[in-house]
Parts: sequence; C-alpha cells; structure tokens
Amino acid sequence: MKRVKLFAFMLIVAVSSAHAQDADEIINNYFENTGGYDNWGNLEGVKMTFKVKQGGLEIPVEAVQMADGRQYSKITFQGNTIMQGVYDGKTLWNTNFQTMKAEKADSESTERQKLNENDFPEALYNYKDKGYKVEFVGKETIEGTETYKIKLTKEPVTVDGEKLDDITFYYFDTENFVPIAQETEVLSGPQKGVIGQVTFSDYQEVDGFYFPFSMTQGIKDGGSSPITIDSIELNPTVSDNDFAFPEGE
Repeated sequence: MKRVKLFAFMLIVAVSSAHAQDADEIINNYFENTGGYDNWGNLEGVKMTFKVKQGGLEIPVEAVQMADGRQYSKITFQGNTIMQGVYDGKTLWNTNFQTMKAEKADSESTERQKLNENDFPEALYNYKDKGYKVEFVGKETIEGTETYKIKLTKEPVTVDGEKLDDITFYYFDTENFVPIAQETEVLSGPQKGVIGQVTFSDYQEVDGFYFPFSMTQGIKDGGSSPITIDSIELNPTVSDNDFAFPEGE
C-alpha cells in the first residue's frame, strides 16, 4: 500500500512538473516569436495611438506605458482631453468625467497600481522573479482557433478591505504562440464578478517586435468594443510632466 501511495505521489509531481514546463515553453516561444526574450526586456516604453468604437463613435486614445511603471491614457472626446489611469510612480489619478477635473485615486486603487509597476512589458515576462505562478490548464478552442490556456496568479490585491486572488487566463494560438485572448474577473465596480475579456488579432511588425493591431475589449459572452491600433512607438520620449497630477486644479 505504501508503495502504491508513493507511486501515486510521484506521478502527481511528475505531471505537475510537466505542465509547468509546458507553460514555460509556451511563454518562452511567445516572447521569442514576437521579438526575442532579451529584446523585450530591454524595452524602455511603448506609446500607442488607437481608436475605440463605442455607440457608433470612434474615440481617439493615446496610451503610454513605461518600464518604470509610469503610464497614462489620454482620451479625446467632444473637444475635451480626458486622462485615465495616470500613474507617476507614486500617485494614481484620473479625470472626473462629470466635473472634468483631475482627481487622485483612493489608497486601495493606488496600492493595486503599485503592485503592477514591474509588469512591463507583460506580467508573464520573468514571472518567477516577480513571485508569480503559472499553470498550463490545457487546450481550448477560441472562436475556431485551438489555443493553449495558461493561468497566471499574481500577488493578492486588496479590494474593499478584502484580499482577493489576482488571476488572469491567457489563450495562446497553438501554431504561432501568440495570445489571441485574455480573461480576468472584474474585482471592483458595477461589473464586479463578471469575466472581462480582451481579444487580439492582426499581429504586425514594429521595429522587430510583433504587436496586435486589432483588439476587442468587453465582457465574455457579452458586449465588447472594437479597438483599432493606428500606430505604435517604441521607447518614446516622455517627461515627468506627462504623468504628474495637475496641482491647483
């Protein structure tokens, strides 16, 4: 009996190790196929301009994400400039859509943002060094495409005083090893509890790297907004003022 139990235990360990290896191979192939693992690690930032289609309108957006965690999204709507998700390394802030004034985010949201500082260029990059865990879940067909499903578990986040798991599922095309979908549970706000989904397609080359130029963002099995990338600039020139909270407003 002891031998049977020992064999079963060893089999479980072997299967778990194989799945972990599968996940690593998939992730490594993804970065190698889209620019090279080391090259991704040398990027200092990415600037994207794109249009979001919503309610019959095309809304222009400029988004910047830097390797040191700084970021912003600049939305142009009806002659107004609306800043969202702006982070300068200490302060997270947004433009209030009603007052059109800049407002600092609450402490919990800011702390959650700080946890993401080391996630450039992608949370999966050097995930072990960040203390994250990945798991190969299996194969799944997404919109007719066979994919490898990977589960990424990051450090827990605090929402309304409660520690919650921060889990994202990635779906990689089995042929090219590029992600075609990403899913995560919405942990706060009016859509709390639903599964958010982003899809990726039309990968194009930009200075030796490959990025999706067509995306959708919305709710799994629900409504989504098409996103069309107009341009991508690598290692953009930015200043501290681009991210700074406008004091005195």
